[in-house]
Amino acid sequence: MNEPRLDDTAATGGAPTRPEQGRRRTIRRVAVSAALAFAVGGGVLLGAAGGGQSQTNSTDTYRQLSLLGDVFEKVRAQYVEEVSDEKLVEAAINGMLTSLDPHSSYLSAKSFQDMRVQTKGEFGGLGIEVTMENGFVKVVSPIDDTPASEAGLQPGDYITHLDGEAVLGLTLSDAVERMRGKVGTSITLTIRRAEEEPFDVEITRAIITIKSVRSRVIQDIGYIRITTFNEQTTVGLQESVSEIKEELGDRLHGFVIDLRNNPGGLLDQAISVTDAFLERGEIVSTRGRDEANASRVNATPGDITDGTPVVVLINGGSASASEIVAGALQDHRRAIILGTQSFGKGSVQTILPLQGNAAMRLTTARYYTPSGRSIQAKGIEPDITVELAKIEKIEEGRRRREADLRGALVNPDDSDAPAAQPPAEVPTPGEAASEENEDPLEDYQLARAVDLLRGFHLFQNRVVN
Repeated sequence: MNEPRLDDTAATGGAPTRPEQGRRRTIRRVAVSAALAFAVGGGVLLGAAGGGQSQTNSTDTYRQLSLLGDVFEKVRAQYVEEVSDEKLVEAAINGMLTSLDPHSSYLSAKSFQDMRVQTKGEFGGLGIEVTMENGFVKVVSPIDDTPASEAGLQPGDYITHLDGEAVLGLTLSDAVERMRGKVGTSITLTIRRAEEEPFDVEITRAIITIKSVRSRVIQDIGYIRITTFNEQTTVGLQESVSEIKEELGDRLHGFVIDLRNNPGGLLDQAISVTDAFLERGEIVSTRGRDEANASRVNATPGDITDGTPVVVLINGGSASASEIVAGALQDHRRAIILGTQSFGKGSVQTILPLQGNAAMRLTTARYYTPSGRSIQAKGIEPDITVELAKIEKIEEGRRRREADLRGALVNPDDSDAPAAQPPAEVPTPGEAASEENEDPLEDYQLARAVDLLRGFHLFQNRVVN
């Protein structure tokens, strides 16, 4: 009589052999024990506050971790296709984090490296800041002068498909990873925009070099555009202010700081940018689960604009670090906030390195403006609401004036006034352009900001005189 071999049942696809069962129990015990060691460590801390409750919590945690081990074992053994242990563990970790809020996530070693490169100001991709909402990828903001902005993507757009494949079911990290790729290759995004039928946009990937600060002079106003908050931002702001002050001198009547479609970035840069406009007072406070770890950051003396009036532009694409700057300057009445309601991201994410060069992005605190308000899911309300609009010049032709009338009296203060001229022919629309508006501001919100600063300067001069 032949002795049965230990692998007979495995050959027919039946129950696992005894060695296999033992190996799976070992894997399960290792996974559960590792997690339990962390959980029990937390239970010891809880025990300091209440002994009986700590024991109950530890027991409940053990049951939940045992359930996790059961699921891991069954998926590994019975899923229709073979899946590596590494992929299962990574998916479990990512699922844990993404279930908390839209901004917490797991970063693989590659994603972590990409993130570190991005904060330095240069990386490969489409040039778009996104978040996850209702299972779809939502555009927070396209970055200026990138393939995404040139393709016409707008804040609030939903990306439903990537190269025809549905986004629903992907994690944010997975979706971002698929949008990245070799420079010069293309990807087709299916966009769902409010009150429009879904449409496809083909975008070619490129090296994204972010110049976080740009500036120019608009007659007597200094215009500074901050596209993101990376390691270059504060230095760029200081250089821009210095150049504008040198160019305009005493003719400088104010600054427009444009934070529209700025998705945020580094917290320390948002703080230093805000500090550049304040002499004193709180900039931002952060409060986590442990009240003992709450922190407040205060401004240091020194306003780089010397008190020059400031208008800050925001819109629905202004998020996170942008809202810290706008909220602080608004609360201190240092600037007038103009535009539309901001995005409303009032939480702080901390990057926590993990073994294997991976990391996790975890929401660890909420931030509050100097007045103590949280803008989470609310955003910053502008002092003056100005919707995005298209400026269209309407040609009315030349109207008859008093000086055009036959026999009109001459102005006694202008003895050299020319004789009245017959009415001019009405020009066709667009035929004539005013010399004063050789470079008209087509950006309606920016035009309003510039007018506001000029009006304020004019009013101040009249009051003084």
